[in-house]
Amino acid sequence: MTTERVQALACIGNLKELPEKFIRPTDERPENTKPLEGVTVPIISLMESDGDLLVKEIHKACSEWGFFLLKDHGISFGLIEKLQEVGMEFFKQPHEEKEKYANDPSIGMFEGYGTKMTKNLDEKVEWVDYFFHIMSPPSKVDYQIWPQMPSSYREVTEEYKKEVMKLIDRLLELLSEGLGLEGKALKSSVGGDEIQLEMKINMYPPCPQPELALGVEPHTDMSALTLLVPNDVPGLQVWKDNNWVVVDYFPNAFFVHVGDQIEVLSNGKYKSVLHRSTVNKERTRMSWAVFCAPPHDAMIGPLPELVDEQNPSKYSTKTFSDFRYCKFNKLPQ
Repeated sequence: MTTERVQALACIGNLKELPEKFIRPTDERPENTKPLEGVTVPIISLMESDGDLLVKEIHKACSEWGFFLLKDHGISFGLIEKLQEVGMEFFKQPHEEKEKYANDPSIGMFEGYGTKMTKNLDEKVEWVDYFFHIMSPPSKVDYQIWPQMPSSYREVTEEYKKEVMKLIDRLLELLSEGLGLEGKALKSSVGGDEIQLEMKINMYPPCPQPELALGVEPHTDMSALTLLVPNDVPGLQVWKDNNWVVVDYFPNAFFVHVGDQIEVLSNGKYKSVLHRSTVNKERTRMSWAVFCAPPHDAMIGPLPELVDEQNPSKYSTKTFSDFRYCKFNKLPQ
């Protein structure tokens, strides 16, 4: 079966109107769900000299927003630029080259080049193509799936993985301390050295009617944490106090999302952020998301230290594999 790619559709010169399958229901359209103005998301510097203040700032952002922008994070702008360059190069290749990496989620083959397909006639399609692959641990990595072109893709992505892993370790430590736990508590609960890092490059081409479409529909990430760097085209919006809030581009900053697993482990003290992506009429938006997730057999539930008579458990304990199954199939957790 041939998959219609959004990038190819957007390249049709005379495309003036969106095909019906991309037009969101009335109550989901950006034109009818305009974001709140004058509100900015938390911005946190990892170079904050007062360690206690840094823990408090991150705790507050993760409790109230489930999201923050992280600056002064220690990963060089040069490396981030290289990562973006090799990702953009993949999507510039001819259609036939990209299709060599096509995935097929219907048979459990999630890694590779993809476009979200509908399961039924009523389900709408998102205005995005993507490339998804596992970066860590080594036992789960299949380099055959990684782009072979550009030839520097693997080297750059491996270097980026090492730097991101250090940053994730630091963030999990700060998040643990914010809960009054030992620094290693969350990392060990998420899988320790077996934590899985997954790269997803999202490509949102120019859209003829962006007021009617979404790049990604509202959702929370099933990961523990997500660290994302975008290009300079805005599009991400987060849900706060019953309104959408625009996340403006902030040069050389990470977008840090709390995911479902941290919400569960913290027994709801940190919240998994609901977010969506809008699209642009003139410009291509791209983002590079790294999902930090537990191994599939990891048991995830509220940490015992955070549960007592005054704070009963709000979530069931189950394997991450079972959680994924319920989330994918929209079943109760």
